[in-house]
Amino acid sequence: MAHHVDYLVLGLGGMGSSALYHLSKRGLNVLGVEQFGVAHDRGSSHGETRIIRKAYFEHPNYIPLLQRAYELWHDLEQSSGKSLFNRCGLMVAGPPEGAVIRGVHLAEELYGVEVESVSPADALERFPGFRIPEGFEVTHEPEAGFLHVEKCVQTHLECAQAQGAAVCLNEQILDVKVSERLIEVTTDQRQITAASLIVTTGPWSSGCLSGLPLPLEVVRKVLLWNSVREPVYNLDAGRGSFFFDMPEGEFYGFPSLEGASVKLAEHAGGEIVGDPTHVDRSLHETDVPRVSRFVEEVMPALNPHPMRHAVCMYTRTPDGHFIVDRHPANQRVVYGAGFSGHGFKFASVMGEILADLATTGITSLPIEFLSARRFSE
Repeated sequence: MAHHVDYLVLGLGGMGSSALYHLSKRGLNVLGVEQFGVAHDRGSSHGETRIIRKAYFEHPNYIPLLQRAYELWHDLEQSSGKSLFNRCGLMVAGPPEGAVIRGVHLAEELYGVEVESVSPADALERFPGFRIPEGFEVTHEPEAGFLHVEKCVQTHLECAQAQGAAVCLNEQILDVKVSERLIEVTTDQRQITAASLIVTTGPWSSGCLSGLPLPLEVVRKVLLWNSVREPVYNLDAGRGSFFFDMPEGEFYGFPSLEGASVKLAEHAGGEIVGDPTHVDRSLHETDVPRVSRFVEEVMPALNPHPMRHAVCMYTRTPDGHFIVDRHPANQRVVYGAGFSGHGFKFASVMGEILADLATTGITSLPIEFLSARRFSE
């Protein structure tokens, strides 16, 4: 006999752990199912840190969501007593006419996001260890910083369970059936029926939403940790995160948390993944040269060769924007997918939005631009 729950969440990474938390906070009967463990390293929500910022150059429509995300991260810190968000600031550098710098200033103009313009002379003093390319504009966003990614997932789950949520770990999802009258999930351990379902399965989204023609592409992404030659990137010395819009690609990174290494990566590119369960996690020869060239050009106090690495996945949409919507066959099925490598900072608010949609069918937050309808119009 199938086990019945009112609300079921599939996938308990960044988005699913938050959705579980927000449903349980409302006193609802909710179960979360995760195919791996808590804050695992098999998907997209791992690797120690994720940048969070309000001057969102990808699209200004995200900024109201970010304003709410900031509030909710703060609330989670207050209620849990955990430190999750370090406001160390973010330096962004790129050509003045480029989409990144123009997007930063648009966020400043439209929403009053605090952004400082930094002169080349001041940049040398404020950001030691960086060689700013000739002709680049430099901005600094003091309210930006980074989230401790695994800790955020763990905290959402711990708080959800403290509020009464049930969690099933290391349980593989075999089948998801959705019809107008039925929501039925089969795992390798049980059958579950639900009155409402939230799907947040990251790179496995297409498999769990097989009835929907979602234009999702999963790519393998490598995170690198390079050793420092001089202590100029240290968090405890007041250094922050950074993002460079280079002619050959977009590169980002974080201050050195322990003084020995800096985490950095290239945002674009990535090899297409056929099966997310069996992604290659070894370091390929081709994973390193582009980042090494960036380090040699821009970060002379960093060793250009990595000392360690991690592999995660981006689940991308054609336009790089998220998909947050309800299932056309059953409006009580809600999903968030295609976060395209820039979604984790939104996890706190995405959980609230998904919980809103699952419980009432609507949310007060402006998510119309994230509807799946844009791919069929």
